[in-house]
Amino acid sequence: MGLDIRLPIGLMFTLVGLMLVIAGFVYTDAETLKRSLDINVNLWWGIVLIIFGGLMLFFSMRAAKAAKNAPPAKS
Repeated sequence: MGLDIRLPIGLMFTLVGLMLVIAGFVYTDAETLKRSLDINVNLWWGIVLIIFGGLMLFFSMRAAKAAKNAPPAKS
């Protein structure tokens, strides 16, 4: 099978997660934290997205490695 959708999904979620983590560190002020009950929402959701994207990348690489090591199919 040629197309593994986990690779682009993992890359996209990891990239968006990194941007959210950076935004959580750089653009967070006291007023924003006060509105969100002192929770840095961008930081936490960025971490969640990085973990999810990392899992998708891991499973994509594991599937590619398994396909490479699999014996050829008999026709």
